[in-house]
Amino acid sequence: MDITYIIIAAIAGLLIGGLITFLITRKNNQTLVAAAEEKASAILKEAQSKGDLLLKDKTLEAKDRFLQMKTEHEKHISEKDKNIQQAENRIKQKETTLNQQIEQSKRKQTEIETLQNNLNAQLEIVDRRKEELDKAHHKQVQALEKIAGLSAEDAKSQLVEALKAEAKTGAMQFIKETMDEAKLTASKEAKKIVIQTIQRVATEHAIENAVTVFHIDNDEVKGRVIGREGRNIRALEAATGIEIIVDDTPEAIILSGFDPVRRELARLALHQLVSDGRIHPARIEEVVTKVKRQLDEEIVETGKRTAIDLGIHGLAPELIRMVGRMKYRSSYGQNLLQHSREVANLCALMAAELGLNVKLAKRAGLLHDIGKVAEEDMECHTLLLV
Repeated sequence: MDITYIIIAAIAGLLIGGLITFLITRKNNQTLVAAAEEKASAILKEAQSKGDLLLKDKTLEAKDRFLQMKTEHEKHISEKDKNIQQAENRIKQKETTLNQQIEQSKRKQTEIETLQNNLNAQLEIVDRRKEELDKAHHKQVQALEKIAGLSAEDAKSQLVEALKAEAKTGAMQFIKETMDEAKLTASKEAKKIVIQTIQRVATEHAIENAVTVFHIDNDEVKGRVIGREGRNIRALEAATGIEIIVDDTPEAIILSGFDPVRRELARLALHQLVSDGRIHPARIEEVVTKVKRQLDEEIVETGKRTAIDLGIHGLAPELIRMVGRMKYRSSYGQNLLQHSREVANLCALMAAELGLNVKLAKRAGLLHDIGKVAEEDMECHTLLLV
């Protein structure tokens, strides 16, 4: 009986202990679940907050990108509008020039028609005077027949001879006056046409002889060429003696000067500076000195090669250098060196046909325009030929 009680008590104790353990375990699990849920809620809130911040940042970044793209687009549109405006201005200028030429042509046509009408009027006057002479001749014949009592044939013969002489004298004088007047008018018109032609053509030659265009890849290079407060462009102008014009002309810099060798020096130096990218006064002076030395060597080499090609020997070194300078000079739209070579060959051919000194003629032909390339500080070029 005691053993059974003990067993029952033990079983009851085990059951009660298990129940208590179960209850404690369940309570702990509920606490852990509640803590996990609270932690998950906090993580979710944090994630949501970060997501909102990230969304806000991305939204701001997208707006900035949109504004940047809008600005670039507006800048691109502005540049296109500017190019279109420049093109329209050039077209308007060409139209204006064309209209002026058309008006000049119309004026010339009007003047020609006026001259033609004047000549026709003068011819009509001649015809009327001829008719008057015929009438006077007929009257004179009748009067002579009555007075002289000559036969019609004899009187006619005498009268015809007299009238011929008189009519010939009058007609010659009238023709002379008409021709003098026509010559005077034609001379004035010819001078006017020649002057207008010279004015139109001289502008092109003046531009060709005084301006060189240096092409650049983009207009950003202009700022580097000018430099801070214009120090680079002043240094380049002082070193080369050429005026450098940086204006609104797209992708171009104008080199202005009457000395073609200096313009070539400025062009080569500017090309080397732009290619190198380093543009400052010290570098400019260094590059100009180097390019000047190279250009002088090229000029001398060109002069020597020209003399050798033409078979001319014994030229003074300064003359050889001046012949090389002809390469950079034009005369009436033709390269001066090429023109002088052609003249030298023509002189040689004419000298050979006339039995004269061919070498001397060729030398004279090559040097006939040597004065056009003489430098300012050089003595008279004729003294070099002695």
